[in-house]
Amino acid sequence: MDRFKFKKSYAISLSVTIIVIILCMSCCTIVDSSEVGIKFKKFDLTEQGTLKATPVSGWTFYNPLTTSIYTYPVYIQRVDYSPFTVTTKDAAIFEMDPVMAYQLNRDKATEVFATYRRPLADIEAGYMRTCIYDAYRIVANGYTSDDLMGSRAKFEAEVRAMLEQSMNAEGFIVKEFTSQITPPQSLRKMIDEKNAAIQSALRAENQVKEAEANAKIAIAKAEGEAAALKIQADGEAYYNRTVAASLNELLVRQDAIQKWNGILPTYNGGGTIPFIDISKK
Repeated sequence: MDRFKFKKSYAISLSVTIIVIILCMSCCTIVDSSEVGIKFKKFDLTEQGTLKATPVSGWTFYNPLTTSIYTYPVYIQRVDYSPFTVTTKDAAIFEMDPVMAYQLNRDKATEVFATYRRPLADIEAGYMRTCIYDAYRIVANGYTSDDLMGSRAKFEAEVRAMLEQSMNAEGFIVKEFTSQITPPQSLRKMIDEKNAAIQSALRAENQVKEAEANAKIAIAKAEGEAAALKIQADGEAYYNRTVAASLNELLVRQDAIQKWNGILPTYNGGGTIPFIDISKK
C-alpha cells in the first residue's frame, strides 16, 4: 500500500513538474540580437486606441494569456519592386524599375508596430510601395522627357530625398536606392539615332585629324628633303667656284707664257728685270 502511494505521489510530482516546465517555456522567449521584440498587452489600449508596447531583447518572460511578443528584424532588408510607369510634364511615359535596401530604426520599432501591426513584408507591399510610387510620380511631373534623360542622377537623387523624408518619419532608414529608367520606344529610337550621329561625327572628326597629321608629316618631310637638296646644291656651287678660280689662274699663267718672246726686259742698273710672278697679282 505504501509503495502504491509512493508511486502515485511520484507521478503527481512529475506531472506537476512537467506542467510547470511547459508553462515556463510558454511564458518565456528569446529575442535575438538581430531583432527587436515588441511586448504588448492584448487588451490594454492607450487613449488613442493603440496598443501599449515596449521594446524587449534577450530572455523575456511574459504572461501568454494577457501579453504577446512580436519581433521585427533590424538588419538590412532588400526589396525589388515590379516595374511601373510614370508620366513627365510633356506627357512622355517612362518605365521605372526600383530596388531599395532599408533598415528598421530600432528606436522606433514600437511606433511601427503600434501603427501597422503587420510584418515587414506587408509593410513593404503596402506603405513602402505607395511611398516609392508617389515619389517617382511627383518628381517626374517636374521634368520634361529630355530633362529626365539628360539628368537621371539628379532625378533619382530627388526621388530618394523625398522617399527618405517620408520613410524616416515612419521609422525606416533608406540605405540604398537605385532604379532602371526605360524611356518610351519613340524616345529610345531618337536617342539611338542621335548616338549614331554623334559616333559618325566623331569618326569624321578623327579622320580629319588623321589627314591633317599626315599632311603635316608630308610637309615636314618635303621641307627636310628641300633643305637637304639646298645644302647639297650650295656645296656643289662652292666646289664649282673653287675649281673655276683655280682654272682661271692657270689659264692666265698659260696665256702669259704663250705671249712671252723669250727676251727679258732690261733696266738702267744694267741687269734684266726679273720675271714677274703674275700668280701673285
